[in-house]
Amino acid sequence: MLGLICVDVDGTLVGTGNLVRDDVWAALADARARGVRIALCSGRPAIGNARAYAERLDPDGWHVFQNGASIVNVGSGASLSEAIPEDGLRLLIDRAGQTDRLLEVYTDLEFAITKPGDLAERHAALLGVPYEARRPESLDGTVVRAQWVVPRAEEGTVVAEPHPGMDLHPAGSPVMPDAMFISVTRAGVSKGMAVQRVAAQYGLSMDRVMMVGDGENDVTAMRVVGHPVAMGNADAPAVAASRYRVAHVDEGGLREAVELALTL
Repeated sequence: MLGLICVDVDGTLVGTGNLVRDDVWAALADARARGVRIALCSGRPAIGNARAYAERLDPDGWHVFQNGASIVNVGSGASLSEAIPEDGLRLLIDRAGQTDRLLEVYTDLEFAITKPGDLAERHAALLGVPYEARRPESLDGTVVRAQWVVPRAEEGTVVAEPHPGMDLHPAGSPVMPDAMFISVTRAGVSKGMAVQRVAAQYGLSMDRVMMVGDGENDVTAMRVVGHPVAMGNADAPAVAASRYRVAHVDEGGLREAVELALTL
């Protein structure tokens, strides 16, 4: 039996109604009761709905947020997070003003935005937090990630722009299918790096770890684990990186992946 199952949120745990199926919760609870650690592995921050998911999955465990920039133990509050470069952050905030795009700026537990409006308000609802038009300069604490939130048609333009010293992690959500979320972290930060650090906290080798995902930002984690699983709704890069394939998120694909993990 595997020792750790890492679970993406949007398109893996959460389906098109921004809901988690009851049979998926039951399967995850059964795996945890059998001694398997469960780690959320999301692009979302450690607040709102994602925090609640992590606490329900493994309340004293380590979880990956913000595409690996935040690695948080939700029981103890301990953090292994990685700060974004200060000069890179200034560049991004300046570019957001010049292009009139929405840029979100995150610490482990708070975030701010550069452009109030519909995208920002809808994303706050998706995250399960109150909508607040807070400016980045008002944040306290270490900034670990920024994120472009743009219409899907603008993804290519944003990705093609220079982001020196930083890595990009594009992802979508079935809850906001018209938008792309392009996370920006310190270079070298990824879900893959973070999953390795979580496994090390539990004393597990990577051949005892499963990653279940559906997006391009899940690929780095899928490549470092022994058992990468792509959802039935997965993007092509995630499918290419997978060893196993399960059903669509809305058809209980994650339940299938957890059941598989208990046989390996």
